[in-house]
Amino acid sequence: MLFPVSRLALVCLASLALSGCLGEDTALTSPISSQVGLARDPKLLVATTRLPVGDPPKKPWFSSERSPDLVFAEARLTPPSGSLIGQSGWSIAKVENLDHGNAAQTFAQAAFGHNLLLYIHGYRESFETAATSTIDLSEGIKFAGVTGLFTWPSAASTFSYVADRESAMWSRDALEDLLTAIAKTPSGGRIHIVAHSMGTLLTLETLRMLRASGGESAMDRIGAVVLAAPDIDIDLFARGLERLGPDAKKITVISSTNDRALAVSSRLAGGIVRAGAADRDRLEALGVRVADASEFGSGIINHDIFLTNKEVQQVIKRAIERAG
Repeated sequence: MLFPVSRLALVCLASLALSGCLGEDTALTSPISSQVGLARDPKLLVATTRLPVGDPPKKPWFSSERSPDLVFAEARLTPPSGSLIGQSGWSIAKVENLDHGNAAQTFAQAAFGHNLLLYIHGYRESFETAATSTIDLSEGIKFAGVTGLFTWPSAASTFSYVADRESAMWSRDALEDLLTAIAKTPSGGRIHIVAHSMGTLLTLETLRMLRASGGESAMDRIGAVVLAAPDIDIDLFARGLERLGPDAKKITVISSTNDRALAVSSRLAGGIVRAGAADRDRLEALGVRVADASEFGSGIINHDIFLTNKEVQQVIKRAIERAG
């Protein structure tokens, strides 16, 4: 189907921005374990509803196809290296230790005894771009615990917005199973969640389900929940917070009223404002912490400034420190 030029421009504009991550610069200490961090243990724990590309997986490691079961894997990382020619960033050396049948429990055991930073990506992300974002986030804030990625089967395509939204929602049960398994693991640490854009809708809906099924005991293990540029209908967002009750206080929203990607999303949704572009007062009235990053937006899109601006990155660090 051919798109009118104006709509095509809107979709292309959105595609440039509806993805993401984060960063900063001071060590976070874990109250239950010695410091780990990617520098000491360059490994990324992966839970995914994507199909692996081979067994063991070969690059690009995971596809955009849906897996019938949650999959666990460990991504072994190669740290940055400097040379006379230039400096390379982090890269994935190999993906190993796949588990299809008991993925949630295997992930929980791999994170045993440590605080966990779990990143949930947004629209138009491949496994590799989502993994890169997760690494940048963890290294940026120098997270001292274990770093994990929950990645759902985004098509990583410009025109996949609706399909991506459905794949994200399709992954709710798998994410709930993962969080439940981690929460039930004895001697486990805090689960700190950072989600971006479309991934925030998946996160909020899953937390509602987790509270309904596991109650306060399951939610007790959830530490900070940072929703960066949430691409969620503001009314749906408010209803979700109502269902979370007092646990809504765990949430920090990074918003920006000049986020052009969310403006496009709002148009495509019939004009309803997205939570990530709502006024600060409106969001705070819902009982969440708000970091209004509007003044830091100096680019064309301003959808992932939590990734590029050091002052905004401090918001994530402080949210995790407050949660302990």
